[in-house]
Amino acid sequence: MSSQDVNTLIEMGFARNRAERALEITGNQGVEPAMEWLLAHMDEEIPDALVSSPTNATPPESARKDEEGDVNLETKTSDDEGKKTDDESSTSAPAAKSLKCNDCGRLFKTQLEIEFHAAKSGHSNFSESTEEKKPLTEEEKREQLRKLEEKMRQKRVEREESEKREALEREKNRIRSGKEMTAAKKKLEEDEMKKLVEQRKREKMEEKLARQRVKAQIEQDKIARRAKFGMASPSEGTEPSETVVSATTQPPPAVSQPSKDYAQTRLQIRLTNGQALTQTFGSKEQLSAVRLYVEMNRTDEAGPFSLMTNFPKKIFTEDDYEKPLDLLGLVPSAVVIVSRAQS
Repeated sequence: MSSQDVNTLIEMGFARNRAERALEITGNQGVEPAMEWLLAHMDEEIPDALVSSPTNATPPESARKDEEGDVNLETKTSDDEGKKTDDESSTSAPAAKSLKCNDCGRLFKTQLEIEFHAAKSGHSNFSESTEEKKPLTEEEKREQLRKLEEKMRQKRVEREESEKREALEREKNRIRSGKEMTAAKKKLEEDEMKKLVEQRKREKMEEKLARQRVKAQIEQDKIARRAKFGMASPSEGTEPSETVVSATTQPPPAVSQPSKDYAQTRLQIRLTNGQALTQTFGSKEQLSAVRLYVEMNRTDEAGPFSLMTNFPKKIFTEDDYEKPLDLLGLVPSAVVIVSRAQS
């Protein structure tokens, strides 16, 4: 028997023993069949579930006859007096047919109905009444059934509205969390883009400085060669000795600055189909990490391959794959070419 169905019937105004009896008779098929049975048997008394104590049990017929034969005159006299007293009390006070709530005037048949009414309404003033609780007419039964159905319908509507509100709140939370995740992802992408822009600016500046150093070194080499071989042009009107002197007076070549320690390097990887992959690696990562990246992201024809560079031209061997990128001269940026392995 479902305790929820019992509680629902009690909330509708039925006593617990009647609700349990109705569910038991209808085979525990739910609230509505039990409610219809209760309305159809509104005037029917529900027998008490408790068993009478042995002291109140009726003795067998043979025992009653023996006891009647052994009854003495004194017992009969006391019985007659008791009967007279009962008759006098019955004639003096009418028998109570129901229990009445003095606060609202409603009549009840059982103590359970009074307890339920007191718990629900808060009334506490009850007394016995000689009025008999009239059975419900068919019209009253239909009206009560209509009220119960209306109450059930109202509860169903309230439950549906509560479920809708909960679903709406869940949807709002989902949308809010989605917006927060989108904003966080966008900010992360913006920060990453800023880092890439700053890194590209540094690379361009370093490349520019490197070109300037190379040009200065070339000029110094030209001046040194002219001074060594006396290659001054006649139109300049200087003697070879003067050329040598002027060359020796030139400032010494600029000493190249020591290379910086770069934490990362940006590699452009050219595949065999002409497409290129660009990826940033740590300067201390091994060349094998670049090979693994190519194997996982290549768009050209699969198969064995080797890595190489053009400037300076170098084909990396198996030993080179265990070396870090900075020792292989691939920092701060470089172009790596993928070539098919020779069979």
